[in-house]
Amino acid sequence: MAKEARPIGGRVVAITGGARGIGKATAKALTARGAKVAIGDLDTELAQATARELGGEAVGLELDVTSRGSFEAFVAAVEERLGPVDVLINNAGIMPIGPFDEESDATAHRMIDINLHGVIYGTKIAMPRMKRRGQGHIVNIASQAGKAGLPGGATYCATKHAVVGLSEAVRAELRDTGVEVSCVMPAVVNTELGSGLVETRAVKKIEPEEVAEAIVAALERPKFDVHVPASAGVITKIVSLLPRGGREGVARALKADKVLAEPDKAKRAAYEERAARSEPGLEPEQVEAAGAEKELETTVS
Repeated sequence: MAKEARPIGGRVVAITGGARGIGKATAKALTARGAKVAIGDLDTELAQATARELGGEAVGLELDVTSRGSFEAFVAAVEERLGPVDVLINNAGIMPIGPFDEESDATAHRMIDINLHGVIYGTKIAMPRMKRRGQGHIVNIASQAGKAGLPGGATYCATKHAVVGLSEAVRAELRDTGVEVSCVMPAVVNTELGSGLVETRAVKKIEPEEVAEAIVAALERPKFDVHVPASAGVITKIVSLLPRGGREGVARALKADKVLAEPDKAKRAAYEERAARSEPGLEPEQVEAAGAEKELETTVS
């Protein structure tokens, strides 16, 4: 018999990178169910505009996930405005793509800072608060790229593998504390992050609303592995039983190896430009070099 769903209404939910894409779709889905949602984003004006659009008790706040101080200030502001954080959704992330040997060091540092250190900071800040209350839920947005290595996205895949491993370890540490952890692994999503990416018969884009609904479901009935679509999880389990040569052969047959390796550069140009300016504190020459040389795609998912 299925466990009774935990109500969403009244819960305080903080979402990083919540002004657009998956974050915005999730904020909308949660607000519609009565949650008090705080949208944290580097683009403060857009975060506030998104909060106004959602209505209810939604608030938009400044957040730079690469700075622990900024993250602590964000959580403090959420608790002052809405109350103790019941759910933290570590969603902010970027995805620069292109040949690994052409990737600038600045780009790699930026990806690791946002995709991994941002999740580490958020989780470390939320854990003790939730443990003291004996309840809470941390949701980390990884990717199907956290389960496989895809050409064209080496460093991105590395960060998402790290998020999966981090989530697994933290879940084990939090056993019997009342604090839940979920790791969300979407396929290619129809957001800026997915612009210009190759679709194949086996790899189709999903909508951010589909990811949002999967997150809501995991909050209502706690679940660690959240594959979107669910069929991706089944495929991952089956393929994992094959030897390496077989796994790689299946990937080539399904053309999964083309998804990040052969993007439409023109369709990704605007997003790559924004991605190159997604982390404060970079020297102007670093931004210029990174933006000029790469297929840099970021997602504030």
